[in-house]
Amino acid sequence: MDRIRRLFTFLFLATALLTVSSVRAEQVGNVDVDWLGNDIIIEAFSDPKIEGITCHVAYFERGLIDRLQKGNWFEDPSNSSISCRQTGVIEIGDIDRSDEGESVFSERRSIIWKSLNVKRIFDKQNQTLIYIAHARQVQDGSAKMSISTIPLFQNE
Repeated sequence: MDRIRRLFTFLFLATALLTVSSVRAEQVGNVDVDWLGNDIIIEAFSDPKIEGITCHVAYFERGLIDRLQKGNWFEDPSNSSISCRQTGVIEIGDIDRSDEGESVFSERRSIIWKSLNVKRIFDKQNQTLIYIAHARQVQDGSAKMSISTIPLFQNE
């Protein structure tokens, strides 16, 4: 059983390392939160398959002093927040319309085990795009998440 678990972990890591997000975020803000060098980073990215949508993700980045004090060198917290808005004319491309949605952005939060992931889900009945930011880990998944929605109707 342990051998199977190690093989599964190896395959998962190999897949994760080979999967590179085509979306690049641009840092648009950096808020100093304490004297230990900890910051809140704010990044912006556009949805690669839907024109006219921009998302902003905020997350906590630990400073060097905090890493030295706590002894956890290679990992940042799972906490994140997301807000997505219409920033132009919305044009929906070929998107995954399943209830699982599809990943539109991913960024590592540790060397190997943890990443910040943003998924897009299309709510057909309510004509709404849902963006959810969450941590993705090999095991011990986090319940910390943030959600943002964009209605697709036009105001008259």
